[in-house]
Amino acid sequence: MSWIKIVNYDESSGSLRKLYDRIKGADNYIDNILLIHGLRPPTLKGHLALYKNVLHHRDNTIPKWMLEALGVYVSHLNGCKYCVFHHFQGLKNLVADPAKSKEIGMALLSSQPENYFDGKELAMLTYAEKLTVDPENMEESDVEALRSHGLDDGQILEVNQVISYFAYANRTVVGLGVNTEGDILGLSPSDDDSEENWTHR
Repeated sequence: MSWIKIVNYDESSGSLRKLYDRIKGADNYIDNILLIHGLRPPTLKGHLALYKNVLHHRDNTIPKWMLEALGVYVSHLNGCKYCVFHHFQGLKNLVADPAKSKEIGMALLSSQPENYFDGKELAMLTYAEKLTVDPENMEESDVEALRSHGLDDGQILEVNQVISYFAYANRTVVGLGVNTEGDILGLSPSDDDSEENWTHR
């Protein structure tokens, strides 16, 4: 499931076992993107904190399905099928409308978000695309465009951090050859402010 050694739950001990115990699901299940950190538990701890607070904190004000859409789009632009598969399933779970999910997926995965999105949502995806594929040319006007569509600065920070998190996650996965073999797609932790709460849904 990767190009480097992983440490499965049954092989873990010490600080790694404690981290695994926080995040495991039924039958000691752990996503491959998290297992890849087994040789360096501190990086797993950092990844968990970033992921939980960026995507699954109760104080986020942008709808969670839209945060997932941003993640899917950034992952698509970065060529990270692993994150596309996982987070599109999460998006579908949240949208709970197969026809709508299909339209969203077609727009994102064809790199034509304007075929489904408009207004504030399209502005977020436009910002995500530029920051992902053309970061050296970001300007203050790119942030002003988000403001002009009604996002406040806290929401702009939310958008920026989701895009930035997926840049990190995509490169972790793609750079180490992580695949979805054995993974359960679309699971996510509870939305609260506790980094200890990883109850799977």
